[in-house]
Amino acid sequence: MNKHIRTVATLLPVISLTLLLAGCPKRPAMSVATAPPPVPPPAAAPPTPVAPPPAPAPAPVAPPTVAPAPAPPPAPPKEYRANAALQQIFFAFDKADIRPNDAQTLAASAAYLKANPNQLVLIEGHCDERGTSEYNLALGERRAKSAANYLVANGIEASRITTISYGKERPSCNERNEACWAKNRNDTFLTKEK
Repeated sequence: MNKHIRTVATLLPVISLTLLLAGCPKRPAMSVATAPPPVPPPAAAPPTPVAPPPAPAPAPVAPPTVAPAPAPPPAPPKEYRANAALQQIFFAFDKADIRPNDAQTLAASAAYLKANPNQLVLIEGHCDERGTSEYNLALGERRAKSAANYLVANGIEASRITTISYGKERPSCNERNEACWAKNRNDTFLTKEK
């Protein structure tokens, strides 16, 4: 029944439009006696059923955006261990540049890593307590990447190096003075077997 109604509803505007456009031409008025007999209108051909257009697909609904809570800094993998052959390097306040003395330390670390190609290295970036946690996490990451870039420039494969930042979260000294803060601004190197 519903299909029949749709067919009629589709054909009715088509037939109306056809009659409107074709229309009957105006004829001069004639007397009734001379008028030809009326001609029945031609029978309309049965309409071909027209399939209704497909319904549009509903637009996907995006999940609500929720700001993620800041994740705590990840702990180093348990397989990494301190290695006496790889010494810490230190940084000036609010800097991530490798200083000349620390470049010598990194050169010795690069020589060790070249001689021990089965060793992977984790570089931890650390900061002193001054500054926000977010700022110090970013600064610690820049420090760790500076050391990693130095090692790569000295022949160590980048795939052997992992970096992590602890910012100010893991101080090695807790006093509130410059000597202590200088100790906390460092990169620490840990290694493990491949």
